[in-house]
Amino acid sequence: MMEPIRREDSDDLFEAVVSQESVMRWLATGRADSRSAAEAMCDEHVAHWTRHGYGDFAVRDAATHAFLGRVGLRNRARYGVDLGFALHPRAQGRGVAGEAGRACLDLAFRRLSLPAVFGFVLPGNTASIAVLRRLGAQADGAVQSSGLHCLRYRFDLAATAAAEHVVDNGCADLQLVHAPGPGSPDDHAALRDGRSDPFGVNGLGLVWADKQHTLTAVSEGRPVASAGWLLRDMAFDGLPRRAVGLGGLLVHPAHRGKGIARTLISVAVEHARAAGAETMMLLCHPDLIPLCTQLGWSRLSVPVAVRQPDGPRTSPLTTMIYDLAGLPHPTISVDLRGLPF
Repeated sequence: MMEPIRREDSDDLFEAVVSQESVMRWLATGRADSRSAAEAMCDEHVAHWTRHGYGDFAVRDAATHAFLGRVGLRNRARYGVDLGFALHPRAQGRGVAGEAGRACLDLAFRRLSLPAVFGFVLPGNTASIAVLRRLGAQADGAVQSSGLHCLRYRFDLAATAAAEHVVDNGCADLQLVHAPGPGSPDDHAALRDGRSDPFGVNGLGLVWADKQHTLTAVSEGRPVASAGWLLRDMAFDGLPRRAVGLGGLLVHPAHRGKGIARTLISVAVEHARAAGAETMMLLCHPDLIPLCTQLGWSRLSVPVAVRQPDGPRTSPLTTMIYDLAGLPHPTISVDLRGLPF
């Protein structure tokens, strides 16, 4: 039994995981043996769910409802989405990690349309490495996480078996669908819901680029939100940079306030990472600035040049940036080297 982890699970998390030295020694977070540490962990898990629309699950025995540990998806800003698990010793060796891991991979690939999922494990943790391999992960080098040397394993959809159970991510009927191209005109019309200018940009007189990819959120067979992006070589302070332009983020009025926009942006970031982009750009309406800031985006204060049929122009929109490769933000100017997105 799997449910999104809550603050109320902190005592169970302490007893099953935080107080267990044999479990904590293999976590990159290191040893933390207090109830306040467990509360802080639960707060972090809840905040992650709020930001991204996915996260860690509390795993309980279906018959006794006993708390067995946590398993879930964690967005690591520098490295991608991580499948992690921490189970009480009594739950180890019973196939719990494998079954819960398959459910999380099903959520990642078939419900969220993530392009890849990773597993990070300390060398010597042979039990976790065996679980990752049984789930279909392939060795993918090593990284530094929390100052520790970790082995990295990679999952992709083709190598991952379907889950036996679909977990409840708090929006059970929501599915994200990734497709090449600018998306369906019928879907766009449905999301506009009769509004002639849902983005508030008609008065700017700009010509916009078609998106190369579209991510559509579907609920009960109907589109409820979408976003698109394109990959392009842009110029930052006169130097070339491979960047993804995100745009066309639109949520149907009846489905606002459910965190769907957060999940769309979070998943789009992972597609940009998988495509080899170094940076993401978003020309956005002021209403989106607080949301993007909460998700780790920064506001640019330099002029952004866009191409138009009658020549170059400076974008009148707010520009947000998300770093994927540890590169500095531009301090002089940005040239999108094409139509705005």
